[in-house]
Amino acid sequence: MKIDKIIFYISTGLLTALMLYSISMYFLMHNDVATMFTNFGYPTYIIYPYAIVKLLGLVALWLPNYKVLKEWAYAGFFYAFVLAFFAHYMIGDGEQSGALVALVLLIVSYIFNKKINK
Repeated sequence: MKIDKIIFYISTGLLTALMLYSISMYFLMHNDVATMFTNFGYPTYIIYPYAIVKLLGLVALWLPNYKVLKEWAYAGFFYAFVLAFFAHYMIGDGEQSGALVALVLLIVSYIFNKKINK
């Protein structure tokens, strides 16, 4: 049981660090992110709301007593990472590895969250 908690906290911590880096890019390097979103064909007005939703999702992942909210956050991140992977892959910018790493961390976090909450 103890190793399961360690793996959960490490994977969720690394995922959180990756997401906080992404969120900070959205706020601090808005012009670069806006260019990237334009290349994807996405509207740039969703950058700030998307950053806020990512932050709220992270909060939900760390809340211990809100299981349904946590499930929704895991699902939202899963779809976001899969879509991010394919968006980067389809435009061929070679940046899909970050989404793939985030997806792996998310899946590990989800599996070990289920194990420690049995």
